[in-house]
Amino acid sequence: MSWKQLDIQLHEYKTELKKYVKLNEETAEKLATSIASEIRFLPQEQKEKIRLASPVKLEKRIDELKAFQAFMDRVNNSEIGKFPEVVRSQVIYQNYICFIYLPETFFKILKKEMPSNSATRKCSKYLTDNPVRSFRNALAHANWSYSQDFTGIDFWARKGENTEESMQKFYTDNQEVNFWQRLSRCVSYAVISNL
Repeated sequence: MSWKQLDIQLHEYKTELKKYVKLNEETAEKLATSIASEIRFLPQEQKEKIRLASPVKLEKRIDELKAFQAFMDRVNNSEIGKFPEVVRSQVIYQNYICFIYLPETFFKILKKEMPSNSATRKCSKYLTDNPVRSFRNALAHANWSYSQDFTGIDFWARKGENTEESMQKFYTDNQEVNFWQRLSRCVSYAVISNL
């Protein structure tokens, strides 16, 4: 299977991949291909450990990703995709899939099981650490809203692990959220398809 299409989709975020995820130039250019290769060549027992970390079978997770993509394509290629309430529904659906459905059991085990210098581990670490983690928690606990001008999302989160700490307001722009979403889907497709 060729991962060229996903590689191309992440290409516009090459700078972010190098700066924040700490990938080298070559890996940032072909991220999906790199991840697919890393997973494909894992020992079978390690693949099984990753598969068994989730009570939901990975085939069902990929089915949800495909259904999500089909929905997004259908809405974006029709007149209905122009209605603000539909766009808002898409945002909620996409954020749920990318930041709650996938990371909870999936990215955490990848961060733990993959070699330390692998692209898969670096991406999984980035997707489960702050600021993405704080954003995820804000989504899961309904502590978010669109920014006043709709250029991003305001969200409230704690800076650390202490639940006694008060929440602070943060902002992430649409470009950053798009990067996080694409990265989440890229890692998921490449990993699940090669387990």
